Amino acid sequence: MKKILFVCTGNTCRSPMAEGMLRKLAKQRGIPLEAQSAGVSAVDGMPVSHHAQGILQDQDIQERLVSKALTANLVEWADLILTLTQSHKHYAIRQFPHAADKMHTLKEFVEDDRRVLEDLRELDSLYASLELARSLGRKVSDSERERLIELSQRMPSFDISDPFGGSREDYEATAAEIRTALFRLLDKLEGDLPE
Repeated sequence: MKKILFVCTGNTCRSPMAEGMLRKLAKQRGIPLEAQSAGVSAVDGMPVSHHAQGILQDQDIQERLVSKALTANLVEWADLILTLTQSHKHYAIRQFPHAADKMHTLKEFVEDDRRVLEDLRELDSLYASLELARSLGRKVSDSERERLIELSQRMPSFDISDPFGGSREDYEATAAEIRTALFRLLDKLEGDLPE
């Protein structure tokens, strides 16, 4: 059974919506999985935001989710860590570099354009190399910096919009963005199931 961890900032909006929706959608499709969520700046035990809870209830998801901080135990538990933005992914990789191979943004994980995926692999590799070089005190070369900028500029956005502090409509737009990515995620997971 696949164990999936969603990660956002405070674990009160995007990642708990993704967690609740994925559990329900996977159950409807008969795909066995476990889902949890956490935040890179979360305070344990905070309630999910009012609008996020309302979105979940509108989808007949009655769970009462509370925030959790991203911890080593959660990282170890997960087979797949899906962040809601690139910055969440980069933070998680810096904190838990040994688990970098199982960390992706939700949108990049479900991306299927071969050229985009090749650019993404190169960008991630370059980013990791530059972080290592900086930590060792090596100066980043102009060509490395230029390549990083070039790849970053042509890369589509893999971030899910942040509705925090916004209106109910902002939360609905974010939920729709998440739901679209979750459908693609379930298609991918379904394709990986043994026959």
